[in-house]
Amino acid sequence: MPHSPLVISGRIVLTGAALGTAGALAVPAHADTLDLALTLPRMSVAEYHKPYVAIWLEKAGAPARTLSVWYDQGKRNNGGTKWLRDIRTWWRESGRGMQFPADGVSGATRAPGPQRISLPVGTLAPGAYTLVIEAAREAGGREAVRVPFNWNGARAAGRGAGQFELGAVNLTVQR
Repeated sequence: MPHSPLVISGRIVLTGAALGTAGALAVPAHADTLDLALTLPRMSVAEYHKPYVAIWLEKAGAPARTLSVWYDQGKRNNGGTKWLRDIRTWWRESGRGMQFPADGVSGATRAPGPQRISLPVGTLAPGAYTLVIEAAREAGGREAVRVPFNWNGARAAGRGAGQFELGAVNLTVQR
């Protein structure tokens, strides 16, 4: 005898504390996304270490907003955080006030070559922004690339390039 499908219908109503918890996890229906392509140059040096990288967003009159931090998360007792202060500009802007690992922000260091990441940034207010990427390498250098862009609420793009620790940087922001 064939089985008939089970149909369940109903409505869930969240109130009080449940609504606060669900709201914290909710993503806006029209969240803006920052797509980033950047290059970590290959270097011919005797002692190469993958760079620690911080990526953050700046807007005049607002605090810096950390989007991603790449560091050595595999060190015992969270020892990789010791070197985060070498990403100096980011550390002074917002890094020293963070707890690591930071959910949704922390990531492992990456090998040289092209890197592509997509970062949800919530809903951005229209205006002038600067995306900043800073890299620091043990037994190496430190460099920051600033990519300004104007967000109109639909789409924006920007380009930049480093000279030593970072290569080409291309970003697209879209709703």
